[in-house]
Amino acid sequence: MATLIDRIRGLASLFWREVAKFGAVGGVAFVIDNGIFWYLLNGPMADSEVKARFVSASVATIFAWVANRYWTFRHRRQANAARELGMFVLINVIGMVIAAGCVWIAKYPFDVTDRATLFLAGVLGTVLATIVRFVAYRFWVFNAELDQEPEFSHDHELLSSAAAPPARSLPD
Repeated sequence: MATLIDRIRGLASLFWREVAKFGAVGGVAFVIDNGIFWYLLNGPMADSEVKARFVSASVATIFAWVANRYWTFRHRRQANAARELGMFVLINVIGMVIAAGCVWIAKYPFDVTDRATLFLAGVLGTVLATIVRFVAYRFWVFNAELDQEPEFSHDHELLSSAAAPPARSLPD
């Protein structure tokens, strides 16, 4: 029983480390994304707010894939990097649509023209997209089993044996 508890603690610890690393990568990507977005809003793409959000999110996405693949989820990387990158890009396109969609909703249906408010709409979209991304990365993109890791290689066996009642021997 102690081994099972140790394994569960190890898996929980691993999950929270992934959350913390994802948060750190996301924080840097957030600064990259919103720094570029603010620059573009006040410079070369002053009249193209939605396009500016797509450009800034694209640059942040490249950074995030590299950081998540080689740091956050390095123990869950898929052997097929091209497939992994394709899935990552697909999830991030969905995230970009969420982020740009928030800017679009603020600008067009609500007729917001104030740059600070449009910026905040982009930030809200980024937060919503981040939640979607974590779940998708964890379960669909970086989903290689932990069985390759020696300290977690038998977790599924321990968890299933703990759920099953102990076998009783029949009297002779």
